[in-house]
Amino acid sequence: MKNTSSKLRNLVIYQIYVRNYSEKGNFQAIIDDLDRIKNLGVDVIYLLPIHPIGEKNRKGSLGCPYSIKDYSLVNEELGGLSGLHQLIDNAHGKKIKIVMDIVFNHTSRDSRLLTEHPEWFYKNDLGVISSRVGDWTDVVDLDYSKDKNLWFELLNTLVFYARMGVDGYRCDVASMVPMEFWKLARKQVKKVNPKFIWISESIHGEHCKNFRDLGFDCASESEIYQEFDMAYDYDIEPYMNDYLQGKSTLRPYLEGLKRQDEIYPANYVKMHNIENHDIDRIAKKVDNNLLKIKNWIAFMFMQKGAVMLYMGIEYAADIKPSLFEKELYVKNQDITGFVSKLAKLKKRKIFAKGMYRVNIPEIDGVAYQSFSNDVEEIHGIFNVGLVKGSISVSLPDGKYRNYINGKYIKVENNSIKLTEETIIIKLKK
Repeated sequence: MKNTSSKLRNLVIYQIYVRNYSEKGNFQAIIDDLDRIKNLGVDVIYLLPIHPIGEKNRKGSLGCPYSIKDYSLVNEELGGLSGLHQLIDNAHGKKIKIVMDIVFNHTSRDSRLLTEHPEWFYKNDLGVISSRVGDWTDVVDLDYSKDKNLWFELLNTLVFYARMGVDGYRCDVASMVPMEFWKLARKQVKKVNPKFIWISESIHGEHCKNFRDLGFDCASESEIYQEFDMAYDYDIEPYMNDYLQGKSTLRPYLEGLKRQDEIYPANYVKMHNIENHDIDRIAKKVDNNLLKIKNWIAFMFMQKGAVMLYMGIEYAADIKPSLFEKELYVKNQDITGFVSKLAKLKKRKIFAKGMYRVNIPEIDGVAYQSFSNDVEEIHGIFNVGLVKGSISVSLPDGKYRNYINGKYIKVENNSIKLTEETIIIKLKK
């Protein structure tokens, strides 16, 4: 978005699946944990959908929070509308913003909207109300081309929660909802809160192309930035997976990071994340190797854009809680100090407006990035493959203190010997 502030790149966002965040599985449990979340360095809490879940074609015993029965209600099991209000007030008291997940591509198969307005829904070639995604059997898709009254209904919902004090929306599969709707939504919500944050879950490029090939409209990542402040990095996530699965080198992922800085608007903001409710834990992908986990987390923090932490990453959790059942993450190893140290660094102005450089080392399995402005430089070396050797760096020869562990690192002949630990060097000009 043209007026998006580059300061959003400093944000640390904490994603919470309320039902599976605690044994209680409600808003009060989050309120009770706000001090810990704040100390972690979190600026924004992003809640997975909090509305009542549909029962028809329900997946699992509890159903998926993305199969929503009524947008105007808050699930009483979580604490209801009053519980949400208390969470917002308590979070704001600690200067933490609240972002809600908005799911306007589809509803449950027994939703209030479907009961009252079946004409607002997509019908397949057989004239049957359905979903455009084959395995989403618990939902049906909305059709924005049928009746503008659907638009007004949904806009009223957005304005309602904004007036409650919600600070932003993360919009599920936003690419599949007309950009014209998002433009109008942004305009209406701006009247309530001019600093509202809009985050798009724009879908993978391959999926977008497939939808287009089927004759459906789907906004590309570049189009998303016309109306949204922030987007997922699903444009490059497949390259990360290919590396972690041994199908490719790290180079395509690094090249993808460089390409983001070339093809998106000057003030673009990515919401970088290496795990979320849809993507397996980084701990699982690296066989619970703590050194690799920490290198990947630090690498994520040193990319250009905001950071999203999925609940439990600060404990090196390797279980991604089921969307359909009650399943808590497991606290494996406490690395909250490491994460909070990175979060503190992320708040520096250099990460919002500094010059970003993605370097591609001659050794595979290593990432080297830097930021610079008029007063300082920050260099980060992330040995995600735990490889041995040395890499060239754009630093004068000498000794430098590693921000992560306080140890000194030697640069000789413009080269640094790799360690298995993350290296971050701050250098004043």
